[in-house]
Amino acid sequence: MRVSTQLLVIALAAGLGGGGWYYWQAHAQGKAPTTGTAAPRTPTVAVDVVRAEPGVVEERVQSVGTARANEAVVVTAKITGIVSAIGFREGQRVQAGNLLIEFESRQARAELEEARANLEEYRRRLQRAESLRRSGAVTEARFDETATLVQAGAARVKSMEARLADLKIVAPFAGKVGLRQVSLGNLVQPGTAVTTLDDVGRIKMEFALPEVSVGVLRVGLPVSARSAAYPGRTYEGQVRAIDTRVDPVTRSVRVNAEFDNADGSLLPGMFLMVEMVAARRENAVLVPEEAVVPEGMRQYLFVVRDGVARRTEITLGERLPGRVEIARGIAVGDQIVLRGTQKVRDGTRVTISSRPAG
Repeated sequence: MRVSTQLLVIALAAGLGGGGWYYWQAHAQGKAPTTGTAAPRTPTVAVDVVRAEPGVVEERVQSVGTARANEAVVVTAKITGIVSAIGFREGQRVQAGNLLIEFESRQARAELEEARANLEEYRRRLQRAESLRRSGAVTEARFDETATLVQAGAARVKSMEARLADLKIVAPFAGKVGLRQVSLGNLVQPGTAVTTLDDVGRIKMEFALPEVSVGVLRVGLPVSARSAAYPGRTYEGQVRAIDTRVDPVTRSVRVNAEFDNADGSLLPGMFLMVEMVAARRENAVLVPEEAVVPEGMRQYLFVVRDGVARRTEITLGERLPGRVEIARGIAVGDQIVLRGTQKVRDGTRVTISSRPAG
């Protein structure tokens, strides 16, 4: 290598080393080398903002169930008999004690009259025996025999009266009778269905809710129900009973609710969709749903403070049309980015757009 070339390499190496040392010294002292131009400032981003507002939020749970009558029974015959009278019309509303069916009773009435006559005769004999016993004309054994006849006669009358009562079927409670299953002159056997009787002035419904609802369930909670048979109509009721056990298979608890049905529009067996307000919060924190930024399983909002957007993790509550409840993370009045979230990061300086946010 020529001497001149060697000298050139040494000079270049010395120059580079000196420049590097100078640059290192400048950074070590917290100074940047002067290049004649200022470092660029971080640009601000224009965004639309909105403030978190207070609002009323209701936690609602939904289920399905089947309508049941407040009271319901299948009316059946107790004895064998021939239908002699029918005291109702199909679909008629009856009161407790109204006659529904009467069976042929001539023989039973005759037997009852005979039993009553025999009882009167036994009682007269007992009275005479009592008088004669005082004078010693009747033995104690004879007196006891007569007294036994009176007891047997009274039991016979009572039995015949019960049999005669069984020849009449009356309504056990007020309600509406269903279709008639017998006709005049039919010979029916014990257990034969005559008709049905339902008290539909109030309707009961049993439905199931997941066990996570147990903590908020209580008797008296308002319940609303809807039927596909009456679009647009809502029936209002209340929780009347809560089961004491959770089903280990379905992990649900059974709930009984009761609804007013004065017009009789709901019929036992109808399918109903039920909704219940489990909790109500008067001052919930609400924001527009579009402001929420999802990231994996977490949710965030960009909260603007002193012109800087801060990414804040939140916990969502109930969802409303167009809005969402924030259960944790921000407070009422906080200013959040509504539109422009895709352009900001945590710590980005922002300017508020003049365009109305809403």
